[in-house]
Amino acid sequence: MTSRETTSWLQIRDELLRRVRERVWEPGALIPGEVELAEEFGCARTTVNRALRELAEAGLITRRRRAGTRVSINPPHKATLTIPIIREDVEARGASYRHAILHRDTRLLPAHLGGAFHLPEGTQVLYTVTMHYENDRPYIHEERYTHFAAVPGLEEQDFAQISANEWLVQNAPFTGGDMAFFAITATEDLARCFDVAPGAALFTVERSTWNDQAPITLARMTHAPGYRMRMSL
Repeated sequence: MTSRETTSWLQIRDELLRRVRERVWEPGALIPGEVELAEEFGCARTTVNRALRELAEAGLITRRRRAGTRVSINPPHKATLTIPIIREDVEARGASYRHAILHRDTRLLPAHLGGAFHLPEGTQVLYTVTMHYENDRPYIHEERYTHFAAVPGLEEQDFAQISANEWLVQNAPFTGGDMAFFAITATEDLARCFDVAPGAALFTVERSTWNDQAPITLARMTHAPGYRMRMSL
């Protein structure tokens, strides 16, 4: 076994993960407790606890006080989603890309967004509206609210040369986020943007990101008719 000094929680996690995946521990099986595993790996109990916590957060094991830790019978199957840089997405298909800033101002966070973008009432945010184009055809309409305090250097950006989408991916690391997918009916403004009839169905993604507990940005991306989203499982 690896010595106490060199065993890390990552090594223990990987070994426990192997046992789960290779059915050394069957679904539903009770696995050894922290004390027993700490003795096996020659490490502190807190190190084992950290490894088990990681597997529990991934849904691979379930931990119950006084009932022990068991391998999950129905572990979750998660989709992997990334925040795409729209320019790269367009250029990857061999198309030309450009964007245009339709609106940019500083305003108070609208009250109706308080539930999704948790900031004190009266917080100032940067509001931007951007149109992204593929081969000079409207591709994505982006409406975005960004928290000044969460993104150093935001005030100096006019987003003329680089879109808010791309700049924030590069400059605003996040620890978590939330995404919603839905269809909306085109308003008169969106109908003009995409050259469709008012009331036409448009696919929309609403995404918020945060760093620890600090909100970064809330964006609504409305896509041109025919857009298709793919993800990995």
